[in-house]
Amino acid sequence: MSDSPIIHDVQNIVLRDNDENNFTIQHSQHIDQSFLDNLRDARENSLAQDEAEYMSVASIPVAIHEQWLREGFDLMNEPAHAIVARLKQENLDAFLTTKKQV
Repeated sequence: MSDSPIIHDVQNIVLRDNDENNFTIQHSQHIDQSFLDNLRDARENSLAQDEAEYMSVASIPVAIHEQWLREGFDLMNEPAHAIVARLKQENLDAFLTTKKQV
């Protein structure tokens, strides 16, 4: 058994509303506490790290990435500072992996 943190795939569940014509699709993703703990540790230790060509800024679950895509924000095409700002704006700071200025 691995000690690596568990992050599950996105689950899509179809929920029936009160009639036969309407339904809701619920998207969810379980994120293990150990995953969040590892991100916190990386963030806390980030100021002591020397960066080379690349710097880890955040580790964003697929469910959040997909939500942002639906809202018109493609994190694959956004600068790091915009991603960090959006995470902070949405109180998703737990997914940041650095305390350094981006």
